[in-house]
Amino acid sequence: MKNKIILILLVALSFSVSVKAQETVKLYNGVAPGSENWKQKEAQTYSELFKTEVVYNVTSPTLLVYKVPQGVQNTGTAIVIAPGGGFQSLSINREGIDLAKRLSEKGITAFVLKYRLVETITNDPAKEMMDKLKDRATFEKQTAPVIELAAEDGKKALEYVYKNASKFGVKASQIGIIGFSAGSTVAMQTVLNNNTTYVPNFVASIYGGPAADLLQKPMPKKVTPMFVCAASDDQLKLAPRSIQLYNKWLDGGYPVELHMYEKGGHGFGMGKQNLPVDSWADRFEDWLKYQKLMN
Repeated sequence: MKNKIILILLVALSFSVSVKAQETVKLYNGVAPGSENWKQKEAQTYSELFKTEVVYNVTSPTLLVYKVPQGVQNTGTAIVIAPGGGFQSLSINREGIDLAKRLSEKGITAFVLKYRLVETITNDPAKEMMDKLKDRATFEKQTAPVIELAAEDGKKALEYVYKNASKFGVKASQIGIIGFSAGSTVAMQTVLNNNTTYVPNFVASIYGGPAADLLQKPMPKKVTPMFVCAASDDQLKLAPRSIQLYNKWLDGGYPVELHMYEKGGHGFGMGKQNLPVDSWADRFEDWLKYQKLMN
Protein backbone atom coordinates (compact mmCIF):
# COMPACT_ATOMS: atom_id res chain seq x y z
CA MET A 1 0.00 0.00 0.00
CA LYS A 2 2.81 2.40 0.91
CA ASN A 3 4.53 1.80 -2.44
CA LYS A 4 1.25 2.43 -4.28
CA ILE A 5 0.81 5.77 -2.50
CA ILE A 6 4.36 6.81 -3.40
CA LEU A 7 3.74 5.84 -7.04
CA ILE A 8 0.51 7.88 -7.15
CA LEU A 9 2.32 10.90 -5.69
CA LEU A 10 5.10 10.60 -8.25
CA VAL A 11 2.61 10.41 -11.12
CA ALA A 12 0.75 13.45 -9.77
CA LEU A 13 4.02 15.33 -9.48
CA SER A 14 4.91 14.54 -13.09
CA PHE A 15 1.65 16.06 -14.29
CA SER A 16 2.09 19.19 -12.17
CA VAL A 17 5.44 20.13 -13.72
CA SER A 18 5.29 23.59 -15.26
CA VAL A 19 7.76 24.18 -18.07
CA LYS A 20 8.87 27.56 -19.34
CA ALA A 21 11.99 29.01 -20.91
CA GLN A 22 14.50 29.45 -18.10
CA GLU A 23 16.73 31.82 -20.02
CA THR A 24 17.32 33.52 -23.35
CA VAL A 25 20.83 33.20 -24.76
CA LYS A 26 22.22 35.74 -27.20
CA LEU A 27 24.32 33.86 -29.75
CA TYR A 28 26.75 36.64 -30.68
CA ASN A 29 28.72 39.16 -28.66
CA GLY A 30 27.59 42.47 -30.08
CA VAL A 31 25.97 42.73 -33.51
CA ALA A 32 25.65 39.48 -35.47
CA PRO A 33 28.17 39.45 -38.35
CA GLY A 34 26.52 40.26 -41.67
CA SER A 35 23.65 42.31 -40.31
CA GLU A 36 25.57 45.27 -38.90
CA ASN A 37 23.43 47.79 -40.78
CA TRP A 38 20.03 46.30 -40.01
CA LYS A 39 17.67 48.76 -38.29
CA GLN A 40 14.47 46.72 -37.98
CA LYS A 41 13.19 45.79 -34.52
CA GLU A 42 12.17 42.28 -33.49
CA ALA A 43 8.44 41.92 -32.83
CA GLN A 44 5.79 39.28 -32.24
CA THR A 45 2.17 39.14 -33.37
CA TYR A 46 -0.72 36.76 -33.93
CA SER A 47 -0.99 35.82 -37.60
CA GLU A 48 -4.55 35.45 -38.85
CA LEU A 49 -3.20 33.72 -41.96
CA PHE A 50 -1.13 31.15 -40.04
CA LYS A 51 -3.51 31.05 -37.03
CA THR A 52 -0.61 31.17 -34.58
CA GLU A 53 1.89 33.51 -32.96
CA VAL A 54 4.83 34.54 -35.14
CA VAL A 55 8.06 36.41 -34.49
CA TYR A 56 9.51 38.67 -37.19
CA ASN A 57 12.37 41.10 -37.87
CA VAL A 58 14.89 39.03 -35.91
CA THR A 59 18.28 40.77 -36.06
CA SER A 60 19.91 39.42 -32.89
CA PRO A 61 19.74 35.59 -32.95
CA THR A 62 18.90 33.94 -29.64
CA LEU A 63 18.11 30.59 -28.05
CA LEU A 64 15.14 30.08 -25.74
CA VAL A 65 16.31 27.44 -23.28
CA TYR A 66 13.93 24.78 -21.95
CA LYS A 67 15.78 22.75 -19.33
CA VAL A 68 14.64 19.38 -18.05
CA PRO A 69 12.31 20.18 -15.12
CA GLN A 70 13.24 19.18 -11.60
CA GLY A 71 11.94 15.69 -10.85
CA VAL A 72 12.24 14.54 -14.48
CA GLN A 73 15.09 12.22 -15.42
CA ASN A 74 17.58 13.93 -17.75
CA THR A 75 18.27 11.77 -20.79
CA GLY A 76 21.45 13.68 -21.66
CA THR A 77 19.95 14.58 -25.05
CA ALA A 78 19.66 18.13 -26.41
CA ILE A 79 17.75 19.35 -29.45
CA VAL A 80 17.96 22.70 -31.21
CA ILE A 81 14.54 23.53 -32.70
CA ALA A 82 14.42 25.79 -35.77
CA PRO A 83 10.85 27.03 -36.48
CA GLY A 84 9.71 27.82 -40.01
CA GLY A 85 8.06 30.80 -41.69
CA GLY A 86 9.64 31.27 -45.10
CA PHE A 87 12.56 33.25 -43.63
CA GLN A 88 10.03 36.08 -43.19
CA SER A 89 8.77 35.07 -39.74
CA LEU A 90 9.01 32.26 -37.18
CA SER A 91 6.05 30.13 -36.10
CA ILE A 92 7.42 30.42 -32.61
CA ASN A 93 4.80 28.39 -30.70
CA ARG A 94 3.50 25.68 -33.02
CA GLU A 95 6.93 24.93 -34.48
CA GLY A 96 9.07 25.86 -31.52
CA ILE A 97 7.98 26.39 -27.94
CA ASP A 98 5.18 23.78 -27.92
CA LEU A 99 7.61 21.05 -28.99
CA ALA A 100 10.32 22.34 -26.64
CA LYS A 101 7.98 22.07 -23.64
CA ARG A 102 6.92 18.56 -24.60
CA LEU A 103 10.47 17.31 -25.10
CA SER A 104 11.77 18.90 -21.90
CA GLU A 105 9.05 17.11 -19.96
CA LYS A 106 10.42 13.86 -21.46
CA GLY A 107 13.96 14.58 -20.24
CA ILE A 108 15.39 16.34 -23.31
CA THR A 109 16.92 19.80 -23.06
CA ALA A 110 15.40 21.90 -25.85
CA PHE A 111 16.66 25.13 -27.41
CA VAL A 112 14.29 27.14 -29.64
CA LEU A 113 16.33 29.07 -32.20
CA LYS A 114 15.29 32.55 -33.31
CA TYR A 115 17.42 33.03 -36.43
CA ARG A 116 17.74 36.09 -38.67
CA LEU A 117 14.95 36.88 -41.13
CA VAL A 118 14.13 39.01 -44.15
CA GLU A 119 12.96 42.48 -43.08
CA THR A 120 9.21 42.95 -42.65
CA ILE A 121 8.05 46.54 -43.22
CA THR A 122 4.44 45.96 -42.11
CA ASN A 123 3.00 44.40 -38.96
CA ASP A 124 1.71 41.37 -40.91
CA PRO A 125 4.73 39.28 -41.97
CA ALA A 126 2.64 36.36 -43.26
CA LYS A 127 0.59 38.51 -45.66
CA GLU A 128 3.71 40.39 -46.71
CA MET A 129 5.43 37.12 -47.58
CA MET A 130 2.47 35.90 -49.64
CA ASP A 131 2.45 39.20 -51.55
CA LYS A 132 6.18 38.87 -52.23
CA LEU A 133 5.71 35.31 -53.50
CA LYS A 134 3.70 36.69 -56.42
CA ASP A 135 7.13 37.58 -57.81
CA ARG A 136 8.97 34.45 -56.71
CA ALA A 137 12.22 35.27 -58.51
CA THR A 138 12.58 38.59 -56.67
CA PHE A 139 11.58 37.00 -53.38
CA GLU A 140 14.18 34.24 -53.73
CA LYS A 141 16.86 36.78 -54.67
CA GLN A 142 16.03 38.85 -51.58
CA THR A 143 15.90 35.79 -49.34
CA ALA A 144 19.12 34.04 -50.50
CA PRO A 145 21.63 36.12 -48.48
CA VAL A 146 19.43 35.91 -45.37
CA ILE A 147 19.32 32.13 -45.66
CA GLU A 148 23.12 32.12 -45.44
CA LEU A 149 22.97 34.24 -42.27
CA ALA A 150 20.27 32.00 -40.79
CA ALA A 151 22.44 28.96 -41.54
CA GLU A 152 25.29 30.57 -39.61
CA ASP A 153 22.90 31.13 -36.72
CA GLY A 154 22.06 27.42 -36.74
CA LYS A 155 25.74 26.51 -36.55
CA LYS A 156 26.29 29.05 -33.80
CA ALA A 157 23.40 27.54 -31.84
CA LEU A 158 24.98 24.09 -31.99
CA GLU A 159 28.31 25.57 -30.94
CA TYR A 160 26.66 27.07 -27.87
CA VAL A 161 25.02 23.77 -26.90
CA TYR A 162 28.27 21.83 -27.32
CA LYS A 163 30.28 24.34 -25.30
CA ASN A 164 27.68 24.40 -22.51
CA ALA A 165 26.72 20.71 -22.54
CA SER A 166 27.91 20.04 -18.98
CA LYS A 167 25.88 23.00 -17.69
CA PHE A 168 22.67 21.34 -18.90
CA GLY A 169 23.63 17.73 -18.19
CA VAL A 170 23.91 17.04 -21.92
CA LYS A 171 26.15 14.44 -23.54
CA ALA A 172 28.20 15.68 -26.51
CA SER A 173 27.23 12.52 -28.42
CA GLN A 174 23.50 13.30 -28.06
CA ILE A 175 23.13 16.80 -29.54
CA GLY A 176 20.85 17.18 -32.54
CA ILE A 177 18.66 19.59 -34.47
CA ILE A 178 15.11 19.60 -35.86
CA GLY A 179 13.76 22.10 -38.38
CA PHE A 180 10.29 22.91 -39.69
CA SER A 181 9.84 24.20 -43.27
CA ALA A 182 12.40 27.01 -43.66
CA GLY A 183 13.86 25.86 -40.36
CA SER A 184 14.56 22.52 -42.03
CA THR A 185 16.88 24.34 -44.43
CA VAL A 186 18.68 25.83 -41.44
CA ALA A 187 18.95 22.37 -39.87
CA MET A 188 20.17 20.67 -43.05
CA GLN A 189 22.76 23.40 -43.57
CA THR A 190 24.31 22.40 -40.23
CA VAL A 191 24.53 18.82 -41.49
CA LEU A 192 25.43 19.17 -45.18
CA ASN A 193 27.26 22.51 -45.29
CA ASN A 194 29.13 22.77 -42.01
CA ASN A 195 32.91 23.01 -41.79
CA THR A 196 32.94 23.52 -38.02
CA THR A 197 33.48 20.83 -35.41
CA TYR A 198 30.01 21.51 -33.99
CA VAL A 199 27.92 19.22 -36.16
CA PRO A 200 24.69 17.53 -35.02
CA ASN A 201 24.61 13.85 -34.09
CA PHE A 202 21.08 13.48 -35.43
CA VAL A 203 18.68 15.59 -37.48
CA ALA A 204 14.95 15.84 -38.22
CA SER A 205 13.28 17.58 -41.16
CA ILE A 206 9.58 18.41 -40.89
CA TYR A 207 7.92 19.42 -44.21
CA GLY A 208 11.22 20.91 -45.32
CA GLY A 209 12.10 22.21 -48.75
CA PRO A 210 15.90 22.24 -49.01
CA ALA A 211 17.11 23.76 -52.29
CA ALA A 212 18.60 21.58 -55.03
CA ASP A 213 22.14 22.84 -54.40
CA LEU A 214 21.91 21.81 -50.73
CA LEU A 215 20.51 18.40 -51.65
CA GLN A 216 23.50 17.90 -53.98
CA LYS A 217 26.04 18.43 -51.20
CA PRO A 218 28.07 15.36 -50.19
CA MET A 219 26.82 13.27 -47.31
CA PRO A 220 28.21 14.31 -43.92
CA LYS A 221 31.38 12.52 -42.82
CA LYS A 222 29.69 11.60 -39.54
CA VAL A 223 26.93 8.99 -39.81
CA THR A 224 23.90 11.13 -38.91
CA PRO A 225 20.53 9.42 -38.36
CA MET A 226 17.62 11.40 -39.79
CA PHE A 227 13.85 11.57 -39.22
CA VAL A 228 11.74 13.00 -42.07
CA CYS A 229 8.05 13.91 -41.92
CA ALA A 230 5.65 15.71 -44.28
CA ALA A 231 2.17 15.57 -45.82
CA SER A 232 1.38 14.62 -49.42
CA ASP A 233 -1.09 17.49 -49.75
CA ASP A 234 1.51 20.15 -48.81
CA GLN A 235 0.16 23.38 -50.35
CA LEU A 236 3.70 24.52 -51.18
CA LYS A 237 4.32 21.30 -53.13
CA LEU A 238 7.33 20.47 -50.95
CA ALA A 239 6.51 16.80 -50.29
CA PRO A 240 8.88 15.62 -53.07
CA ARG A 241 11.77 17.42 -51.35
CA SER A 242 11.26 15.28 -48.26
CA ILE A 243 11.34 12.17 -50.42
CA GLN A 244 14.52 13.37 -52.14
CA LEU A 245 16.10 13.95 -48.75
CA TYR A 246 15.05 10.48 -47.62
CA ASN A 247 16.47 8.90 -50.79
CA LYS A 248 19.76 10.77 -50.36
CA TRP A 249 20.19 9.30 -46.88
CA LEU A 250 19.01 5.87 -48.02
CA ASP A 251 21.44 5.81 -50.95
CA GLY A 252 24.23 6.96 -48.63
CA GLY A 253 23.57 4.03 -46.32
CA TYR A 254 22.75 6.25 -43.32
CA PRO A 255 19.89 5.51 -40.87
CA VAL A 256 16.73 7.30 -41.98
CA GLU A 257 13.00 7.12 -41.26
CA LEU A 258 10.26 8.71 -43.39
CA HIS A 259 6.64 9.45 -42.44
CA MET A 260 4.57 10.80 -45.33
CA TYR A 261 0.95 11.45 -44.34
CA GLU A 262 -1.86 11.63 -46.90
CA LYS A 263 -3.30 14.82 -45.40
CA GLY A 264 -1.98 17.50 -43.12
CA GLY A 265 -0.96 20.34 -45.42
CA HIS A 266 2.02 22.56 -44.81
CA GLY A 267 2.80 23.98 -41.38
CA PHE A 268 0.88 21.49 -39.25
CA GLY A 269 3.55 21.60 -36.54
CA MET A 270 2.14 20.84 -33.10
CA GLY A 271 -1.37 21.87 -34.14
CA LYS A 272 -4.38 19.53 -34.14
CA GLN A 273 -6.55 18.77 -37.17
CA ASN A 274 -8.17 15.49 -36.07
CA LEU A 275 -6.06 13.70 -38.67
CA PRO A 276 -3.45 10.93 -38.38
CA VAL A 277 -0.75 13.57 -38.92
CA ASP A 278 -1.56 14.90 -35.44
CA SER A 279 0.44 11.98 -34.01
CA TRP A 280 3.68 12.76 -35.86
CA ALA A 281 5.38 13.90 -32.61
CA ASP A 282 4.61 10.48 -31.10
CA ARG A 283 6.39 8.85 -34.04
CA PHE A 284 9.31 11.25 -33.57
CA GLU A 285 9.53 10.20 -29.93
CA ASP A 286 9.43 6.52 -30.97
CA TRP A 287 12.36 7.24 -33.26
CA LEU A 288 14.28 9.06 -30.50
CA LYS A 289 13.76 6.05 -28.23
CA TYR A 290 14.99 3.67 -30.93
CA GLN A 291 18.09 5.85 -31.36
CA LYS A 292 18.61 5.61 -27.57
CA LEU A 293 18.19 9.38 -27.24
CA MET A 294 15.11 9.20 -25.03
CA ASN A 295 14.00 6.88 -22.24
